[in-house]
Amino acid sequence: MHHFRLISGHSCLMEHRHQQQPVSSEERSVVERLAPVWLEETARHDSSAAREARAGWERGLLSDEAAENLAHWVTARVTDTGFNEDEGRHVEGPVRITPADKEKIHRWLTAQGHTV
Repeated sequence: MHHFRLISGHSCLMEHRHQQQPVSSEERSVVERLAPVWLEETARHDSSAAREARAGWERGLLSDEAAENLAHWVTARVTDTGFNEDEGRHVEGPVRITPADKEKIHRWLTAQGHTV
C-alpha cells in the first residue's frame, strides 16, 4: 500500500516499508492541474471508472488501472506538439498540455510506484 504526504514542502511517496520517493513540486503542480481535467473527461465516458479514480485521487492512492488510464490520457492529449503535421503546432483541448507536462505526469506516476 502506498501513502502520499507532504514532507518539508516536498511531496513524497510513503510505502509500507517506509521508503520515500521524492516528487518535485513542479511535477505535483502539473498533476494537480491536469488530474481534475482527466477525471472530468473520464466521467463523461465511464462514470464508474471516474468514481473509482476520483476516490483514489482524493485518498492519494490511484489504482494501477487509474494510473495507467492517466498515463494514456496525458499522452494522447498533448496539445503543444511543435511537430504535428496534421494538426499544426497546437491541438485544441480543454487545457494546455506540453510534452514536458506528459513527462512530469509519467515521472509522478512512477514515483507513486506505478509502471508507465
